[in-house]
Amino acid sequence: MALAIFQFPCLSDNYGVLIHDEATGRTASIDAPDADAVKAALAEKGWRLTEILTTHHHPDHTDGNLALKAATGCTITGPGYEADKIPGIDKTLREGDVYDFAGHPVHVIWTPGHTLGHIAYYLPEDGIAFAGDTMFALGCGRVFEGTLLQMWESLQKLAALPDETVVYCGHEYTESNLRFALTIDPANPALIARGAEIKKLRADGKPTVPTTIAAEKATSPYLRADDPAVRATMKLADASAADVFAAIRTAKDNFK
Repeated sequence: MALAIFQFPCLSDNYGVLIHDEATGRTASIDAPDADAVKAALAEKGWRLTEILTTHHHPDHTDGNLALKAATGCTITGPGYEADKIPGIDKTLREGDVYDFAGHPVHVIWTPGHTLGHIAYYLPEDGIAFAGDTMFALGCGRVFEGTLLQMWESLQKLAALPDETVVYCGHEYTESNLRFALTIDPANPALIARGAEIKKLRADGKPTVPTTIAAEKATSPYLRADDPAVRATMKLADASAADVFAAIRTAKDNFK
């Protein structure tokens, strides 16, 4: 049976996500940005929280951990690479581990860059991935702890997932990412068309995520570092793809 998935906004621009297995009643929160928002989502759906799956240690992804654990007795699972920074963690996971969620295999992908221990969760049987702050719609996270090369390699891991994979990410940053992407890849027809869709969704107060691997490969400048048009914009026709990516990510840091 397919998992039920419920995405909801919280904090200023975060998304929380609940996944629920009807047969067993197990319910996981992907990260816990805000305990009250997670509790409200659980009440709306009539689900009981059994676990939290943490992508990385930043407070806007873990601040709800302890309150939710106290209220529900849930277990908290997260990256072993930064376990000492994750409040209330009970179980740790690393690259290549497979976590069982009610019979649904959850594959762990180590995606350093945004933080050194960041992990993503991929459920191949369900065709979904939870990318945290590594991959956004038309974007990727700032490189706070790792290197630009690490972030490039992490994005390549996610880009290698099947095209139809539905990707949930941690924030609603898509309009800003779109404005930047159009400065890098302005003649890309797929990006132009997607931009119109994004503007309509936001005008209607609707989320722009989840996205898909196919959509990101077609439109995200961070995944198009090999494209001649992108290389021409960056004036890096003969550079490695990793170096083109690094230049794009650095340019985004300074983009207003």
